[in-house]
Amino acid sequence: APEMEYESVLCVKPDVNVYRIPPRTSNRGYRASDWKLDHPDWTGRLRVTSKGKTAYIKLEDKVSGELFAQAPIDQYPGIAVETVTDSSRYFVIRIQDGTGRSAFIGIGFTDRGDAFDFNVSLQDHFKWVKQETEISKESQEADTRPKLDLGFKEGQTIKLNIGNMTTKKGGAAKPRVSGSGGLSLLPPPPGGKIAVPPIPPPSSTAIANHVTPPPVLKSSNVSSADVLLDLDAPASASTAPASATTDLWGDFSTASSAVPNQAPQQSNWVQF
Repeated sequence: APEMEYESVLCVKPDVNVYRIPPRTSNRGYRASDWKLDHPDWTGRLRVTSKGKTAYIKLEDKVSGELFAQAPIDQYPGIAVETVTDSSRYFVIRIQDGTGRSAFIGIGFTDRGDAFDFNVSLQDHFKWVKQETEISKESQEADTRPKLDLGFKEGQTIKLNIGNMTTKKGGAAKPRVSGSGGLSLLPPPPGGKIAVPPIPPPSSTAIANHVTPPPVLKSSNVSSADVLLDLDAPASASTAPASATTDLWGDFSTASSAVPNQAPQQSNWVQF
């Protein structure tokens, strides 16, 4: 109902000529050359409006805007608006008054572009009417079809099986690492390192068996004169360390006893 009350303007042309046309004698159509094109019967303004699905061609006075005649159009192309056979600037329209009387008159535009705009405005309107009719028809057919009920019935439940999801709210899924034999192993901690087992300290038994040979100490009784020994002294001194080296890994007492005390020898040098 509100759409039927609203009137919109589709096209406005300031100059239009109106002609009285002779009755059509055949079905071949109207010809503009049969009209008195140089002497129009009326000149004014043309306005195309729409109200709902009906379009209106209104002929109005240029100055006062008073309505001269109007032609309601229910279909285009149709009997309400027809084009002539010999020109694209002239049309034949059917005007009606409030009492139901109707008459056919001719209209023409001086500019060919105005005639094109007039034609396109009517075509666009009835194209929209056709689309609205198809949409309403489809909606009515959809209402008559049985509706598919996809809602849950009372007591009906649904179960979802989602893998790798915990039941706790906000819990994260734990990845599974499959090892050999089908066993599942936990992943290593992030950023962790494999600890190297510590080396065990050596046992006391090994320490006891390892004996360091004692150092050979020089006797404090040896004087500086003993450095120059006679030729037979080194032979006797060399025999003593040989016996000591044979038992380097023995007891400390044995090692200490193996070192003989070197007695000071007399020097063969003559003091002056």
